[in-house]
Amino acid sequence: MASASARHILVSSEEQCNALKQEIENGRDFAEVAKQHSSCPSGRQGGDLGSFGPGQMVPEFDKVVFSGELNKVHGPVKTQFGYHLLEITSRS
Repeated sequence: MASASARHILVSSEEQCNALKQEIENGRDFAEVAKQHSSCPSGRQGGDLGSFGPGQMVPEFDKVVFSGELNKVHGPVKTQFGYHLLEITSRS
């Protein structure tokens, strides 16, 4: 069965999500941005979600995590929780 590891940043607006993505692309550390800005409890761990399989996260997450490029920041990804930046750290 497929599994992936990822980290994410959850914020309430698409504008904030895009601004944070730009900061990360300009060299800011993903984990630091997550600790400062993510409204998800995982933010305290730098946004780390650990390892999970298909169907364990919301469908919008799964679509990106199980098909997107590794070690690249994806997003904004809109879910019922808000707007996410996702980074897939591994997949098997």
